[in-house]
Amino acid sequence: MPEHAPPRTRLIDLAALDALTARAQASPRRRMNDNLHPQDAHPAHRLLNAVEPDSYVQPHRHLDPAKDETILCLRGRFGCILFDDTGAVQSLHRLGAGYACGIDIGHGQYHSLVSLESGSVMFEAKSGPYLPLGTGEAAPWAPGAGDPAAGAYLRWMAGLFAALQAG
Repeated sequence: MPEHAPPRTRLIDLAALDALTARAQASPRRRMNDNLHPQDAHPAHRLLNAVEPDSYVQPHRHLDPAKDETILCLRGRFGCILFDDTGAVQSLHRLGAGYACGIDIGHGQYHSLVSLESGSVMFEAKSGPYLPLGTGEAAPWAPGAGDPAAGAYLRWMAGLFAALQAG
């Protein structure tokens, strides 16, 4: 009879969130994920993602019908922006204490997230395997991650939520 590996069990506590946040703050991208799934080829991706306010998440979509994405805010605050195919803002959603705790984004929907508070951590789930963004998935109207215009675009996205607070 073949031996089976014991099931993996991980506690997700404040110490785990603090350690991941410290890694994000030390990262040049200012975000860091901690995969709970065992490998990129795994069919169910579950991960923690610590994102600092100065981290740019390029607007994108997942075209694969199996790649709907669920995001839950575990700590801090996030802003989720949904865009139409031309880059016009369709809706803004605040995630965190006092707001929605999460969002489920269907495949094909352009979206981005901004961290609205240092130390923010989300839980993300979608189907695997991991694949880099493919043709037609990165928003053609938004700057790429290495583009010098990305910082200004990030400030504009974050400003959408500052305007919500003021209004």
